[in-house]
Amino acid sequence: MEYNKNFYQIKSNTEIFERLKAERKDIGYYDLPYQDTSAIKDYAKSINKKHIVVLGIGGSSLGARAIYEFLLPSSNYTKDLLFLETIDPLKIKQCLKKVDLKDAQFVVISKSGNTIETISLFKYLNSLVEINSDNCTIVSEARSKLTQFANDNNIKTFDLPENVGGRFSVFSVVGLVPLAMVGVDIDNLLNGCKRVSDSFFEQGDYYKPIVRKARFLVENKSRFNINTVFSYSSTLESFNKWYVQLWAESLGKKNINDTRQALTPVALVGPVDQHSFLQLIMDGVRDKTVTFIKVGDLKDNAKIPADDDGKFTDLGLDYVNGLSFNELLNKQADATIKSVEVQKDIPCDVVTIRTVDEYNIAKLMFSYQLMVSTIGQFLQINTYDQPGVEDGKLILKENLKN
Repeated sequence: MEYNKNFYQIKSNTEIFERLKAERKDIGYYDLPYQDTSAIKDYAKSINKKHIVVLGIGGSSLGARAIYEFLLPSSNYTKDLLFLETIDPLKIKQCLKKVDLKDAQFVVISKSGNTIETISLFKYLNSLVEINSDNCTIVSEARSKLTQFANDNNIKTFDLPENVGGRFSVFSVVGLVPLAMVGVDIDNLLNGCKRVSDSFFEQGDYYKPIVRKARFLVENKSRFNINTVFSYSSTLESFNKWYVQLWAESLGKKNINDTRQALTPVALVGPVDQHSFLQLIMDGVRDKTVTFIKVGDLKDNAKIPADDDGKFTDLGLDYVNGLSFNELLNKQADATIKSVEVQKDIPCDVVTIRTVDEYNIAKLMFSYQLMVSTIGQFLQINTYDQPGVEDGKLILKENLKN
């Protein structure tokens, strides 16, 4: 029997799981939870600069930034971690105002070693302060021109395995090196990854939710092709950006039948965007799934005080008095979740991060990576390439040469 080109068979969960186990042998991010971090930690201890400045873009910066900005408000880091991830001159100027360039360690991250934005920033910063073996660390593939440059100039390098793609590299040296430099517990990060990985591949408690959700999204992609993440903490804003790259760059592909596939990510910050985008979800076209992400314990006990002198009596809202902002935020999230659930035709689920620490943010991020890999197998696409992105890079380079 011949099938229409747009047809492809949804595989069984068992077959998808076997395919994931098979690709685990070749796709490098699966091995990252089990790596030895001794060399990274020893090197990080030797860095005594006040500012750690990452030069990188996309997968070279988004993951580390997501982790750092989630942990920062609840931590007491003695060093600053900044990300130069744009060639917008106004943003560069704004970022550099925060940095004493003479007291900075520059971490140059480029998988290929020839990322135009990153190398351009590298050259510019070197015009402001000499960058050398005393203040620079380079993360790239072992055979890249950037690594060769580092070797020629006695600059410390960390090699990124060639089979680890940029958007899957947060738990490689790409993320671990700068995070370790500022004092993030990278072993606890990897413990979180291992918890998810072991559970999934042993078909424990993470296996069914990931496979079930992946299957639902693929089987219903014609109707619900927009996947909205509603993060109920502003500390997850950079996680949202990481999610958008992971989802879009991995899943917007042609499948084995040359048919275009797409699940479109939208990422929102609950306390802000519920006052705008929620209207579209509630009364707009039913083409979206919604995942709410809550943080159980934000490690902050700031409370709305009692109005003992009656100054605010006429404003009402006395029922919020005595609540912590953490409680108010989660009650706000619960109310929004309930309002969506009662519609009964908007698919939604809730993810709760227990508390703010390395272990729990890593569990969230690694589970999303596994989710994307599982969806990719269902869609019968190459989850790990990005031909559309590469086309734009090639055109830019050709235009610049002419």
